[in-house]
Amino acid sequence: MKVRTRFIKSVIETARTNERTAMPWARGAHRRTHLAKRHALAPRAA
Repeated sequence: MKVRTRFIKSVIETARTNERTAMPWARGAHRRTHLAKRHALAPRAA
């Protein structure tokens, strides 16, 4: 197993066992709200 693959698997396993850690794709509505707010404030390129 490559070092990178082993590292990623260990990070995911740690996140799965630790209830306080949330993976980016599991954050849900709070993350979408934050991104929408940030997108609304971003200046538009001409």
